[in-house]
Amino acid sequence: MPQLRTSPTRRRPRRTAGPLVALVTIVPLAACSTPAASPGVDEETVTIGTHTPLTGPAAAGYSSISAAASAYFDYLNDNGGVHGRSIEYVVKDDAYNPSTTQTVVRELVQEHEVLAVVNGLGTPTHSAVLDYLNENEVPDLFVASGSPSWDQPETYPWTFGYNADYITEGKVLAHHAQQTYDDAVYCVLGQDDDFGTDFTVGLTTVLDELASTQTYSVSNQDVTAQIGAMQAAGCTVNFLATVNGFTALALGTAAKMGYRAQWLSSSSGGDYPTLVGYLGEDVGPALLEGFVSTNYLPFSADDPWVELFQKVNDEYNDGAPFTGNTVFGMSVAYTFAEALARAGEDPTRESLVEALESGEVVGNGIVPLQFGKDSRRAFGGVGITVVEGGVQDYVGEVYTTDTADGDVVVYDGEAVPLENDGIPQS
Repeated sequence: MPQLRTSPTRRRPRRTAGPLVALVTIVPLAACSTPAASPGVDEETVTIGTHTPLTGPAAAGYSSISAAASAYFDYLNDNGGVHGRSIEYVVKDDAYNPSTTQTVVRELVQEHEVLAVVNGLGTPTHSAVLDYLNENEVPDLFVASGSPSWDQPETYPWTFGYNADYITEGKVLAHHAQQTYDDAVYCVLGQDDDFGTDFTVGLTTVLDELASTQTYSVSNQDVTAQIGAMQAAGCTVNFLATVNGFTALALGTAAKMGYRAQWLSSSSGGDYPTLVGYLGEDVGPALLEGFVSTNYLPFSADDPWVELFQKVNDEYNDGAPFTGNTVFGMSVAYTFAEALARAGEDPTRESLVEALESGEVVGNGIVPLQFGKDSRRAFGGVGITVVEGGVQDYVGEVYTTDTADGDVVVYDGEAVPLENDGIPQS
């Protein structure tokens, strides 16, 4: 399968065992002299958890994220952990069902007594536990969704986002389309929740008009009517606020209808290797040639972060397919480790939040994180990726919308460099 070009590394078995609900084996390390009085923290271990779809309609597109995060934590634990403690990552399957999310998150908090919930996935799913986590003062870190809902420090002080927000993605993709495609007719297919709504707000902030605005539900695996409406409207440039499975479904449906258009997707549904997996090796590369998306994490095959994550994937993740989801999961795990390192030798829920509010946790993206006392927003900028010859990579500039009027402008800073082999300094 065409994907990121990387050099092969010697594989060894993962050090973890057992079911996915407890993906990380605890590696005993030197105990601290004074135990921390905080849920999820003892002398040897920090326990955190997440909710994510391991089954259900979104599983094929996202289940690899938690496995990648667990692989990084195993790598970190084998290199001393954080302040002498290993990290145990408890993964709960919510099947992308909000009612199930409520159940499993309560289990994480009440039974596992986690220090924090880290990278809960999905806008509709995580919205179902947002109030609960904040009412119980549980750090709710790095939500895997670009909804602006997570950036409300006065209302939800314990919650921090992770993805670039959907409004920013919509603005940047619309700006790119204006600069690239002449005489275009613009349309959008979006998920029927805040994901689709927010992304479309970003588009319409930049574009004068959308000829057709279509929505889909994850419970209905047929988008023939929506694609047909876009074709009938004469759409030549189509934006997608879709999860990976529905990105593939949209392109596959259009191909069966003989409908050709330019497709531009949110990063949430724009991972090339994952899309090829859905579409098939026989037709996927051809259908995805020229496909445009956004990203905000290390992406190029020769990027030092990508090279490190490929090595970790080979050694601690059984050499699983290396995709954008792999980079995403490991980047989240690294960022948590960075925050934990800054939370002190005996971390608490409060000190973990204070570490993020300090502004000193920068992550590993193409732009640094923007967390602070008045901000729960993670990445304020994105780059444009294009598939060419079976390889998805960045092209052109990195853009941000962090201006007084929210205009799309070129980011003039640097990407966050790799240091200390990706092990945060305690």
